[in-house]
Amino acid sequence: MRLAGFGKESVAHRGPGICVLHIYKDYPPVLGGIELHVRLLAEAQARMGYDVTVLTASPGLLSEEETRNGVRLIRAGRLGTAASTPISLPMPRILRRLRPHLAHLHFPYPWGEVSQLLFGQAPCMVVTYHSDIIRQKTLLRFYRPMMNRVLSSARGIIVTSGAYLESSPYLGEFRDKCAVIPLGIDLKPFLRSYPSRVRLLREFFAAPTVLFVGKLRYYKGLETLIEAVADLDARLVVLGEGPLDRKLRDKVLSMKIGDKVAFLGEVTQEMLPAYYQAADVLVLPSSHRSEAFGLVLVEAMASGLPVISTELGTGTSFVNVHGKTGVVVPPGDPVSLKAALSVLLEDGELRRQMGSRGRVRALTEFSATKMVHSVCRFYDMQLRA
Repeated sequence: MRLAGFGKESVAHRGPGICVLHIYKDYPPVLGGIELHVRLLAEAQARMGYDVTVLTASPGLLSEEETRNGVRLIRAGRLGTAASTPISLPMPRILRRLRPHLAHLHFPYPWGEVSQLLFGQAPCMVVTYHSDIIRQKTLLRFYRPMMNRVLSSARGIIVTSGAYLESSPYLGEFRDKCAVIPLGIDLKPFLRSYPSRVRLLREFFAAPTVLFVGKLRYYKGLETLIEAVADLDARLVVLGEGPLDRKLRDKVLSMKIGDKVAFLGEVTQEMLPAYYQAADVLVLPSSHRSEAFGLVLVEAMASGLPVISTELGTGTSFVNVHGKTGVVVPPGDPVSLKAALSVLLEDGELRRQMGSRGRVRALTEFSATKMVHSVCRFYDMQLRA
């Protein structure tokens, strides 16, 4: 429904008596790793008794509000998008009127961060630092002073891996307020078996299968993966959509390997686990630090699938342990990627062992329950500080 303006609010508290406001640029049904993380965290906290609001940008000009799975979702009207950043004129006004105990920023979203810094009323602010700003260099030159103010003002900063904390050129001066809390997912769908779906998919693939899952964006490194599979006796299955869709399809056609690469677009969350279980290996061939963690690696590992990722100095090499749960190769190197694929595709026992170890690692380190409780303990520490 349309948002009819916000009055000043004193929030009715439940459970732990804490009102939490999450701020990010998008929210499902927009699909993306951060969007899904925010939904998982918000809905889990609502089930625990927290009073949870998510403030995000609306797809259109009008602001909207609804309650979904116990979470109050406010979509502030969007004027437009610049440098991948939704611009929302109502967002500062909404933040001025909300009264949460704690505001949780999901970085990077410059408009939301500045709006919260200047107009937010929460006495305690924390940040999950999902990724450096990588591509928008011009924006970063202007935004850097304000970004530092946001991070300085935060009472605590969550970083999703120690590797990202160590390698980020921006987090060093804030190290004393950083805590490492790895991302987690609901593992249950990926632990179940889907024999009939898997059988049908394997009949469709009709060849050893290399799987890619994710948005078709510049930093995903799909051009490298396409080059790596060109001469392999395997089929590449690409699940996802994005701005590079046309360019990647044209590359496949120009290489005359259209019979070896299948672009299947987005698949439902219900079907996704069966694709993992029907494939032989998942590859996340990312080329830039924008790939800060790689939740698809966790999904694949929970499904018992060995994985190949790239060494970016980010959380991907924390998730995928080289030689144990999969293989780590240099980014942008089709020769190394092809060699790693050849070894895994030719050795079924190695795939089985890596897949088994990956499942154990996913269960031990990356469950949603572990992550949510760690975040809530982090809140408690910051609110008591």
